[in-house]
Amino acid sequence: MIILRSRAEIEKIKTSCAIVAEILDRLVEHIRPGVTTWDLNAISEELTSKKHAKPAFKGYHGYPFSLCASVNEEVVHGMPSKHRRLKDGDIIGLDYGVVLDGYYGDAALTVPVGEISRDAASLCTVTEECLYEGIRKAVSGNRLSDISHAIQDYVEKRGYSVVREFVGHGIGQHLHESPQVPNYGPPGKGVRLKPGMVLAIEPMINAGAAEVDILEDQWTAVTRDRKLSAHFEHTIAVTDNGPIILTRRKNLFTKLYG
Repeated sequence: MIILRSRAEIEKIKTSCAIVAEILDRLVEHIRPGVTTWDLNAISEELTSKKHAKPAFKGYHGYPFSLCASVNEEVVHGMPSKHRRLKDGDIIGLDYGVVLDGYYGDAALTVPVGEISRDAASLCTVTEECLYEGIRKAVSGNRLSDISHAIQDYVEKRGYSVVREFVGHGIGQHLHESPQVPNYGPPGKGVRLKPGMVLAIEPMINAGAAEVDILEDQWTAVTRDRKLSAHFEHTIAVTDNGPIILTRRKNLFTKLYG
């Protein structure tokens, strides 16, 4: 069942989303060679506690950390580690969520570590750009797959591939709600979008083939060909006046990649 949220509920979701956006911006400030993904997880937990919120991911289906930190070929659900130290030229996907007063926010971005290659920068830029292509289709009266098709079309025309195993989702009083929001598919399919829908749209885009593997930790997804992957996500609300980005950050790709 897809829940249409009231204005009051969307404001509560927006409050959680604002915390997520601020924490992601703060994490970006700490990204540099030598930092461990364990350090980033600790920072995210400290900042969340100061906001009197709770990490959304910690304990979710047994996930033991608050932050998903996915480096290079890791697509999503990268587990923080004291032994994973960032190096110049890496890219790292930061996926974070919080819950406050019973309502969730969720967002992700991929960040360069030091000087990255032109190919890595292009992948990251296209991935964030395709997210906004999808968001532009989150208009009342459109079909759900109009979002999906806009993302896939933008990505594949630029020579990249769309991960199929992981998709976006509704969000509100639970981290994952109906409907699922794939990042691929033909236009004009699925439910019709209505004001009050709140969606987490999150393309995961690979430099090589679309296939992924799950590592022995049972969480970390990596590209099968071990080529780079990037991940961006916003929580948005469908309104009578178009989509509203609830997790809008200060640090957009134009600042990160030039």
